Amino acid sequence: MDIKSLKSFVVVAKHKSFSEAARELHTVQPAISRHISALEAELAVTLFHRTSREVSITEAGKQLLVDANAILAMTEQAKTQVKRAENGEIGTLRIAHLSSACLTFMAKLVRQYKHQYPQVHVVLLEMTATEQIDALQSGQIEIAFSRPLPSTIAADFTDHVIYSDQLVAIVNQDHALANQGQLDLSQLKHDPFIIFNRDEALGLFDETITQCKQAGFSPNIVSQPRHMQTLVTEVAAGLGVAIAPYCIRKLYSEGCHFIKLNKVNTEINVQLQHACNNKSAIVKAFTDITLAFKDEIALSMAN
Repeated sequence: MDIKSLKSFVVVAKHKSFSEAARELHTVQPAISRHISALEAELAVTLFHRTSREVSITEAGKQLLVDANAILAMTEQAKTQVKRAENGEIGTLRIAHLSSACLTFMAKLVRQYKHQYPQVHVVLLEMTATEQIDALQSGQIEIAFSRPLPSTIAADFTDHVIYSDQLVAIVNQDHALANQGQLDLSQLKHDPFIIFNRDEALGLFDETITQCKQAGFSPNIVSQPRHMQTLVTEVAAGLGVAIAPYCIRKLYSEGCHFIKLNKVNTEINVQLQHACNNKSAIVKAFTDITLAFKDEIALSMAN
């Protein structure tokens, strides 16, 4: 049974006339007759009783009419859904993000996206940089908001810098340097250090160690938390000092002071990343919206 034959059958049943069906379908009556005859031969049933005066549908025809209407409706729905999928209007978008780096803008970004694409199901996942690499490579997520990817896999992914951050010192409110506007990293050389776990952010850990060595000391590491909120809480509790991106002040950081570091100009970029071979309209639409908000995001993270 092909769609054209089913359409001819449904229109004949509606008008109870082959000639009227031909007019509606902008074809000739013999073509309509061939379609009905082909259906009857394929199904081995009679669909219409025909006389010189009237056409009436049989019981077999009545059953086919129910199913044919359903099939044609599904066909039209499939056409619509395929087009909407091509335009990025339906589907699922899984977005992973670093909570501390995306806290101020992620909700607004997704809200804007959902306003334009309400039928797309958005799944937000909080992941560390390392977790996001694994998720990107395995196809568990479509979009990542993370730190720059390792050079060994970077060529497989498209990335866009969303904003640049910088490293700052974080000390407890009772620390002797808490009220300084800026300081040299060497001034913290005798303090215990809290550094974000290397397994979760290889680049950040290594950069922190590098900066300490350039300042003339090796840090006394007393803790390596796996979550930035834990790092901030430990500093607030007086367990040590930390070096981290300035963005983490957006977390609950009461009791912490964030101090600019002299001679430390390392840019800590936050990127939007997706696989190069992912040509999904959903991914493109979300990327375009994000890039349109870049300036606003950068401003929100700077203040």
